[in-house]
Amino acid sequence: MADWLMAIILGLVEGLTEFIPVSSTGHLLLLGHFLGFESTGKTFEIVIQLGALLAIISVYFKRLWTLATRWPFDVEARRFLIGLLVAFAPAVVIGVFAYDFIKLVLFETPVVICVALIVGGFLLLLLDRMKKVPVYLEADRYPLRVYFLIGLFQCLAMIPGVSRSGATIAGGLLLGTDKRSAAEFSFFLALPTMGAAVAYDLLQNWERLDFSDAGLIAIGFVTAFLTALAVVKLLLEFVSRHGFAPFAWWRIVVGVGGLILLGLGVGA
Repeated sequence: MADWLMAIILGLVEGLTEFIPVSSTGHLLLLGHFLGFESTGKTFEIVIQLGALLAIISVYFKRLWTLATRWPFDVEARRFLIGLLVAFAPAVVIGVFAYDFIKLVLFETPVVICVALIVGGFLLLLLDRMKKVPVYLEADRYPLRVYFLIGLFQCLAMIPGVSRSGATIAGGLLLGTDKRSAAEFSFFLALPTMGAAVAYDLLQNWERLDFSDAGLIAIGFVTAFLTALAVVKLLLEFVSRHGFAPFAWWRIVVGVGGLILLGLGVGA
């Protein structure tokens, strides 16, 4: 396959899956395994995540700007900012201490990714059918306890295949949020979480980074940005109408398909 075409495919996968509960990391790792793709120092895989992150900033720029400029004298803005930091904190602690195990063991074990996709799919189906009246309807008005517990759920996504957005959304639903606000909060929580993860990856791989394929990285970055932009704009309405069942079944199909290909020795 031509390198530019592979860059487009991987950019599409990153942008389409980063903010929906199907695990972008799991999809990229499986795709890279079966296509035999791995950039030096994971430069390509790391940088294209910034394209998806830029999509969130673009869509929520006005709210983010308000939050950044009004928090010193606006109680509600300050409370939401504190809530984001509280939710983000557990990932920082666990991510730093478990970084080597996550990258060197979990990320290199495709079977773990496939199983996580399947199990997560069935759990998402159960949550989607759960008859529970939501208590919290606005992402910026959750109690601090809820923010912290959602942050703990997010840590499950350090297992590739679990899905960061899926873990935070599932945690929110179990804690009494509605589907729309849970999905929206996962967008906001992605900013510090993904930003810190990318920065830490760059720091850890600094000596191995290779930007010689800058053109391919640019293609992947732009593709990830445009597709993630469309997903962010459409996801909340889609979730409000259809719930999470379509994503759950997709996870199960990809996980089962991955196990079959692994069993056949594809990409080995």
